[in-house]
Amino acid sequence: MNLVLFYLCNMKKTGLLSLVSITVYLLVAFSAPPKVLSKAKLGEQLFHEKILSKDSSISCASCHIPEYGFSDTVAFSMGIYGRPTTRNTPPVLNMKNRPYFFWDGRAGSLEQQSLMPIAHPDEMGLPIKEAVARLNQSKVYRELFLRTFGAVPNANNLAVAFAAFEKTLETDSSRFDLSFDDSTQMTEQEERGRKLFISEKTKCFDCHRMQDFTTDEFLNIGLYDGKGLNDPGRYKVTGKKEDLGKFKTPGLRNVAVTGPYMHNGMFKTLEEVVEYYNNTGAFVLNPINMDNRVAVPLGLTRQEKADLVAFLKSLTDKRFEHLLK
Repeated sequence: MNLVLFYLCNMKKTGLLSLVSITVYLLVAFSAPPKVLSKAKLGEQLFHEKILSKDSSISCASCHIPEYGFSDTVAFSMGIYGRPTTRNTPPVLNMKNRPYFFWDGRAGSLEQQSLMPIAHPDEMGLPIKEAVARLNQSKVYRELFLRTFGAVPNANNLAVAFAAFEKTLETDSSRFDLSFDDSTQMTEQEERGRKLFISEKTKCFDCHRMQDFTTDEFLNIGLYDGKGLNDPGRYKVTGKKEDLGKFKTPGLRNVAVTGPYMHNGMFKTLEEVVEYYNNTGAFVLNPINMDNRVAVPLGLTRQEKADLVAFLKSLTDKRFEHLLK
């Protein structure tokens, strides 16, 4: 405002020119448009937006909790009206390079995936048409979408914004990652666990490899018996008998902080998961369509189990290390 005072004090000398300058200054200073958000930033805001649920009670972040590795802390998340989901909420970290989404792979892109929980009756329960209408009724969101996309909210740009945000949720700063540039050194136990992880004894690396420790395959690891464990998994999508009880192999980055585990959240800790793979037959007596690779007991010692868990914990990004127990 010092510039305004300067012009006022010199009004008599500069006359009309000063008046015009003041007017221009005030228009620029007090009528500047709001900052344009990137698609990812808009997606992040929408990720926390509760009006995208039927009763405006939850958002995506209610189940994919950022503080807990963008996963939930319970076996089944709570949707609108306290309705529990039927499967464990998977984390949305490191999804940029995945070819399929959800435990059964029913979505083939992040854009397609992003709208499904909004419309699902047991999750956010809001038809996409109604979600778009709500956004258009909001002066703030209409303005944000216009400035970001050059168009008012619609199903397509809503999905694009969500996907843009989720693509930013990549992690590559775990103790395991940092050990490659010598900025961090793995402990002896973590190194023993790593060697065991890639060994023929455990065969963990057969399914959990590549950059994010997953082959993105659909496998039946013995958690389907048609009785107490009766989620058909991938079969529900394809209708193929060979897909009965198969679920998408999850990546293992940050796995130590994203429990409970498995599609049904039946294991609370990594120790329980390792114990399961050590002898699957001790948990499920008559599994159907089980992959042979996990049918034979591993015979791991107590030390080897602990070493495996230590290695899995080393895959935790440094931003989540405070969650390790």
